[in-house]
Amino acid sequence: MTVPPFPTIPLLHAAYADGLDPRAVVAEAYRRLAAVDDPGIFLALVPEAEARDAAAALPPFDPAAMPLWGVPFAVKDNIDVAGLPTTAACPDFAHTPAETAPAVARLRAAGAILIGKTNLDQFATGLVGLRTPYPAPRNAIDPAYVPGGSSSGSAVAVAHGIVSFALGTDTAGSGRVPAALNNVVGLKPSLGAVSSRGMLPACRTLDTLSVFAGTVADADAAFRVMLGFDGADPWSRALPVPPAPAALPPGLRLGLPDAASLRFCGDGLSEAAFAAAAADLEGLAGAAVPVDLAPMFAVAALLYDGPWVAERYAAIRSVMETHPDILHPTTRAVIAAAERYSAADAFAGLYRLAALRRSADAIWDRVDVLAVPTYPRPQTCAALAADPIGPNSELGTYTNFVNLLDWCALAVPGRPRADGFPAGITLLAPRGSDGLLAALGARLHAASGPAAAGPDAIELAVVGAHLSGLPLNRELAGCGARFLRAVPTARDYRLYALPGGPPQRPGLLRVGAGEGAAIETEVWALSPAAFGRFVAAIPAPLGIGTLRLADSTAPKGFLVEPAGLDGAAEITRFGGWRAYLADRAAA
Repeated sequence: MTVPPFPTIPLLHAAYADGLDPRAVVAEAYRRLAAVDDPGIFLALVPEAEARDAAAALPPFDPAAMPLWGVPFAVKDNIDVAGLPTTAACPDFAHTPAETAPAVARLRAAGAILIGKTNLDQFATGLVGLRTPYPAPRNAIDPAYVPGGSSSGSAVAVAHGIVSFALGTDTAGSGRVPAALNNVVGLKPSLGAVSSRGMLPACRTLDTLSVFAGTVADADAAFRVMLGFDGADPWSRALPVPPAPAALPPGLRLGLPDAASLRFCGDGLSEAAFAAAAADLEGLAGAAVPVDLAPMFAVAALLYDGPWVAERYAAIRSVMETHPDILHPTTRAVIAAAERYSAADAFAGLYRLAALRRSADAIWDRVDVLAVPTYPRPQTCAALAADPIGPNSELGTYTNFVNLLDWCALAVPGRPRADGFPAGITLLAPRGSDGLLAALGARLHAASGPAAAGPDAIELAVVGAHLSGLPLNRELAGCGARFLRAVPTARDYRLYALPGGPPQRPGLLRVGAGEGAAIETEVWALSPAAFGRFVAAIPAPLGIGTLRLADSTAPKGFLVEPAGLDGAAEITRFGGWRAYLADRAAA
């Protein structure tokens, strides 16, 4: 059995039911991390042998009893795990906790296997992912762009398929902006629904653990394992969070920002992508109600241009007052702004927030869900080098107000921009509405279409020994290829087992429209240079052509010359190379 290319929980559990060893999944996680070659993703790794031992120690496979059985995950490095250092991306702050955060403990008790702790904007202060003294994680779609923060490493680890899900934290969008920039799902639960004990706070009254995953269903599954009141956490709340409904409630009222509230900072590509995602939403939920976001933007201004920055100061007061020199310069500058606010200013801010919250919450009399862009436009690393503050603030345009208003949120990949870069969309609702967001978000994600290769990349569909877990997949990894999606061909192909080897190879032959079968493929993204090197090494009778896939995309892919079928055995009936190999192994 092989590890699924993008290890979603259902795919992993299906493979486990067929006999896949969870130790193989652990090994694959570490192999993929090495292949990605991004030293900025993790700040601490569980030794591979220890993670394998954890997999081996699992009881017999029973996903009903342990819903995360054998699922690899990662944790942001401002959340405690006993025996691993917590640094919050500040080496001089590092300490090794004796206790594991209850939320992490619940995940492990449900069978999840921890791989390591991920990088972040120092002390969870930032939305860019570059405010770290360690190497910063690289954006998984295009390294010219920022990875997003503060939960940068968690989002990138999921985007590369190293882990199935990862924990972040969210104060002002740290669980949503990195998700959108790396084309994954980001769930910000209702405040207090998940215990925050064992998490180093940024703003204790606003913080929540968040979840990154490849699908809404996976994010929701991890959230529901962590969900629960914690009497030892003074910020925990016993919130009734109903499960996602099987169908959208009839008469669901959708809200979208009115024209005056949309801010894309002149980026027409992001504006067009949001319009396409909004059309998808209206197709699911009906015509939207226009919503004025002026009260929300006023709330957002309080977070950094008001006394709430003093709460960040309070979280690391001992550092600010005794060793401010150990901080990243931008982190120190942001938090030091707290010194200009008084206790009276803090109360004035609370009064202002109460008034604005009343205005903002009035929208729930007219709508059930509000959809906004996750960010106005992506930011480049070069832009942050020129201005460490402005682009960061811009990224929080549609996220900064959510926690102050006590709403829940779900960031979902939407329609990509015309240049292939992701443009996320975020669903918002009153606290306790997490189930409703999951139901709508899953449908929106499905409607948004397949993952894209991104700018300056070429999609390549593979059908044989280059599939994940098979002998030649290492050649793709060696070229820096990135998995995008698993999708069958259109029913226009026949598959053959070619003579020769090792390794054994299949040949995919194009036939008449509808005269063949749907054949399993994986689509990977390569840079043009890597694509050229890869294609140059392909031996006859194989070549590269344009494939027609069932999702209506047309990537480049392996095809066989008709003359190369002499001595080949037709294996179309198996629907793919893996099934053919499994049948041979069984025989």
